[in-house]
Amino acid sequence: MIIDKFGLYQVPKPEKFLVDNKIKIKMIKRISLGLLIVALSTSCVSKKIYSDLENKYADLKKENRSISDENADLLKAKNQLELDRDALNKELEKVKSEREQSLADYASANKKMNLLQDSYTALEKNSNEALKANMAKNRELLEQLGAKERALVLEQERLDASGKRLGELEALIAAKEAGMRKLKETLSNALNGFEGKGLTIEQKNGKVYVSVENKLLFSSGSWAISSEGKKAVVEVGKVLGDNPEITVLIEGHTDNDPYLGSGPISDNWDLSTKRATSIVEILCENKSINRKNLTAAGRGEFSPLATNATAEGKAKNRRIEIILTPRLDEIAEMLKEIN
Repeated sequence: MIIDKFGLYQVPKPEKFLVDNKIKIKMIKRISLGLLIVALSTSCVSKKIYSDLENKYADLKKENRSISDENADLLKAKNQLELDRDALNKELEKVKSEREQSLADYASANKKMNLLQDSYTALEKNSNEALKANMAKNRELLEQLGAKERALVLEQERLDASGKRLGELEALIAAKEAGMRKLKETLSNALNGFEGKGLTIEQKNGKVYVSVENKLLFSSGSWAISSEGKKAVVEVGKVLGDNPEITVLIEGHTDNDPYLGSGPISDNWDLSTKRATSIVEILCENKSINRKNLTAAGRGEFSPLATNATAEGKAKNRRIEIILTPRLDEIAEMLKEIN
C-alpha cells in the first residue's frame, strides 16, 4: 500500500502479477516441450527416467492450471480494483469541488464580515453626530407640532364662530322664506279675483313669481294696459307698498310670431320691453313703492313657457312676469363672514 498526497491508500496494480504468470506459463510450456522432445528422440530412455519426466510433466501441467486460475483471479481483482479506482477518483473530484466551493464560500463570508465591520465602525463613529442631529430634528418637529396645535385651536375657534354665524344665516334664510310665503299668501288674497283669468302666483327658488297672460293686460300688438289688467297691477302695487324691501323685476314676453305693427316698435323684443315699462309706470303711481327696487326688462320670444306650435302654447308665452325677490344684502354679508 502507498499513501498519496490526499491521504488516500493506493493498491499496487495487478498487471505485474499477470506478466510474471504469463512468463512462468511460457517457461513451463517450453520445458514440457523440451522434455517431450528429449523423450521422443531418445529411444533408449530408461523407464525410471521416463516416469520421472512424466511426473514432472504432470506437475508442470498442474502448476500451469494453478497459475491460470491465479491469473483469472488476478484479472478479476484487477477489474474490481479499476472500478474501485474510478469510484475513488470520482469521490476525489467531488471532494475537490466541495473543497473549492467551501473556500469560495469562506472568502465571500469573510468579505461580507469585513464590510459589516467597516459599516459598524462607521456607524459607531457617526452615532454621536447622528444622535445630535436627530435630537435637533425632534426639537424642530415638536416646535412645528406646537405651531400646528395653536393653529388648530384658532381654526376651531373660527369654525365655532362660523357655525354660530351659519346658524344665524339659516335662521335668516328661514325668516326670508317665511316672509316670501306670507307675501305669496298676501298676493293670492289680493289677486284672488283675477286667478283663473290668466294670472298665476308661484313661489320657487326663494322668490315669488306673478305671471299674467297678455289677454288680461294688452290687446294684440299693443302696450297699453286694459282697465281690467290695470286693476290687477294696482293690487300688486298695494302689496309691494307694504313691503318696501322687496326687489321687483318686471319681464315682458311674447310668442314667436313676428311683430307686424307700425310706429315706434320694431320687433317682439321691443314690444316686450315696452309692455314691461308700462307695468312699471302703473306701479310707480303708488308712492309707497321705492322706485329703486323696480326693474323693467324685455325678453321677447326667447324665454317661452310652452311650445309655440299651438295657439294655447303661444297664449301662455305672451305674458308679463313680476318677480319678487327679498333683499339679500344681509345674507351676502353673513356669507362673506363665514367664508
